[in-house]
Amino acid sequence: MSTFSGISTALSGLYAQRQALDVNGQNIANANTEGYTRQRVELNSVGGTVTPSMYSVTDGLGNGVTAAGVTRLRDEFLEARGQIEHAKFAYMSGQEEIYARVEEVFAEPSDTGIQSQLSDYWAAWGDVANRPDDLAARAQLMQEGGTVADGLRSASDALDSLWTSTRDQLGSMVDELNTATDGVAQLNGAIVRATAAGLPASELQDKRDLLALRLSELTGATSKILANGSMEVSLGGTKLVDGTTARELTVAGASTMRGVMADPNNSVALRWTNPDAEATVTSGQIASSLQSLNKVLPDYAAKLDEVAAKLASTVNPQHVKGYDLDGVAGKDFFTATTGTVINASTIKVGLTSPRQVAASSLPPATTDPVTGLPIPPKGNYDEKNADVLAGLSNVEGGPDRFYRQTVTGLGVDSQAAQRRTAIQNVVTQNNDAQRVAQSGVSLDEEMANMILYQRAYQAATKMISTIDSTFDSLFGMIRG
Repeated sequence: MSTFSGISTALSGLYAQRQALDVNGQNIANANTEGYTRQRVELNSVGGTVTPSMYSVTDGLGNGVTAAGVTRLRDEFLEARGQIEHAKFAYMSGQEEIYARVEEVFAEPSDTGIQSQLSDYWAAWGDVANRPDDLAARAQLMQEGGTVADGLRSASDALDSLWTSTRDQLGSMVDELNTATDGVAQLNGAIVRATAAGLPASELQDKRDLLALRLSELTGATSKILANGSMEVSLGGTKLVDGTTARELTVAGASTMRGVMADPNNSVALRWTNPDAEATVTSGQIASSLQSLNKVLPDYAAKLDEVAAKLASTVNPQHVKGYDLDGVAGKDFFTATTGTVINASTIKVGLTSPRQVAASSLPPATTDPVTGLPIPPKGNYDEKNADVLAGLSNVEGGPDRFYRQTVTGLGVDSQAAQRRTAIQNVVTQNNDAQRVAQSGVSLDEEMANMILYQRAYQAATKMISTIDSTFDSLFGMIRG
């Protein structure tokens, strides 16, 4: 070994510390880059000769340092857990949002909600009972009945509009999903080629991890890294991304909320395109949207339909028992705008004149057997039937009680969704904090490392300078 092998040792130090400074600068430059994983140069000492040979001489010292490669400081366990927690939070956030939107539709408690409208409607029957001869009171009753019908139709239309917008949003999310899976597949190919060629691929891996996290937020998909550097993404036990191949998904099923309500087998679903089969999605934003489309919104629309049906079935049978102002037997107070089925989207007031309000419980006038002239309608100003109808406001199994139960249930469901989301948000944030502590860039740490690498570089430079001075002294002695 050369007497001045220290030059080679110091030179290796210069190369290694310079690469460490380069990586240090890359970390600092990307301190605020989303998804960036901090990197670290792995420095390995180079030992001396350990294999004996004839005529070889060694001083037993090492031969410097070498940069063995750049490592991404990423904890795979925390990353896998992060995907699971983000998927749960995305699902719960979606449920919290949909319940909040449904609460906006019902708008309870308020002075303009359906409950208030029902109360005004029953009170109007009381006014008619108090003044059966007053056409204004009868007109007011019809107006209040129309307000209730309009409120139910408006709420039903709002739920239908919310369902349609959620369905459109689901289509957009599935498009984003397909784009992300294609991106992971392309990055897989690039990373495998770079890894095989010994080229750095950290930044490509960061981009791929971001896409994998987004896939988890959308569907709850999980991923794992294979030996060749490729990422495999699975959804419900089926491979979503396998190497450079990505499977495409599409939305199928009913295109209207009434379609789901009419046929549960035609519910909205996520399906594989090749081969055609239903995809299992239990978490993430898409699972939340499917739950909203197939369960939450149709259920509350059905409850509104039941309120309308109970209102008609409570009022109409009693109303037809009475007689109107002209002594004609009453007809159905509430009817359907189209068809014969009365629900929240079709209910309307079937009367066309205040005189048709059957407030009387007495039969119509009869004809005088002597004169043949009709007897004046003595019972048409009777209020007994109106009084009975006014008392149906809180009947067991009536629309009011059922509506209050529905609103109470909605409040409980919404509050539960809010609590679950808040709890999951804390869990997700804690996991993210651990992930950032492991893989995020700390400027304080990088500044300390920068000083460390700088001093090491300066020391290696000083060593070369010292050896150079030694050479000068030696050559001066020889020349002298």
